[in-house]
Amino acid sequence: MAILALRRRRGAFAAVLATMAMALGFTAIPAQAAPPPQADYVALGDSYTAGTGAGLALRPAGVACWQSNPGYVDVVGKTGRVNLVANGACHGAVLSQASPFYDRVIVTPTVQEQLASLAFMGAISADTELVSITAGANDVGFSYALGVCATQPAAVCAGTLDYLTSPTNLGLLQAGLAQTYAAIHAAAPNARIAVLGYPFLFDPASPFAPIPAENQQLMNGATIRLNTTIEAAVNTANTAFHVNAQYVDMTARFAGHQVNSADPWLQLNLALPTADYNFHPNQAGHRAYASAIMGAVKPAQLARR
Repeated sequence: MAILALRRRRGAFAAVLATMAMALGFTAIPAQAAPPPQADYVALGDSYTAGTGAGLALRPAGVACWQSNPGYVDVVGKTGRVNLVANGACHGAVLSQASPFYDRVIVTPTVQEQLASLAFMGAISADTELVSITAGANDVGFSYALGVCATQPAAVCAGTLDYLTSPTNLGLLQAGLAQTYAAIHAAAPNARIAVLGYPFLFDPASPFAPIPAENQQLMNGATIRLNTTIEAAVNTANTAFHVNAQYVDMTARFAGHQVNSADPWLQLNLALPTADYNFHPNQAGHRAYASAIMGAVKPAQLARR
């Protein structure tokens, strides 16, 4: 009888605990919770996606496709939300060999060649769920423009930028970008393509002026035209080629963190003005790019499809 009474008391106590747990909103926790789904992730593009700015200042001699770590792709890859299959991006890459700024000396793989190589290896396929890309700045000669605007009067800077970002040149760029996104979609038909824009490089109001304030404003204006073209190319690709692409703006995210700000997220080594990593995101900047992708695309949702 004593044993029976003890069992009854234990049963009643357990029932009370269960009632309390339900009232407080507690639920049973599985012994081993399933890990969140991961989206298969591939990256393509130019130096921003290749991680330039996160590592060495100078491109090693003889390296056709240079990458630096930890770039934004590496940061995204370590979140546990994606399975980073491959990063084909290369410092200095243009869209194709038809680009007027294609480097025939170093022979950096173009975005077109990156895509073909990854497809040949099976790294990008119908299983790919997320692709990120930065491209376009090299195709309109932004590095060349920086060199001009850093050393020449405003009139020369303005004339150079007006030519490089003329309606004709930007129209060609828009068509090339839209075709690139369509080619990515053909290789990875089930993937969301995150197309990342470029930040403003300068804060013309800052007392630290690596180039004249007027030239800073001109460079920022050219960045607006470049980003507008990239976003228009995304819209064209989505409409004309039924691509699942999404433009991700970076200008607001980098506000207050330009290269001449008090807290820069962009590299500028004045002791080494020709460094390859100048005007590229530093490690904080690459983390900002990674955060932008995670916030805009939400890879776990892609993996559940």
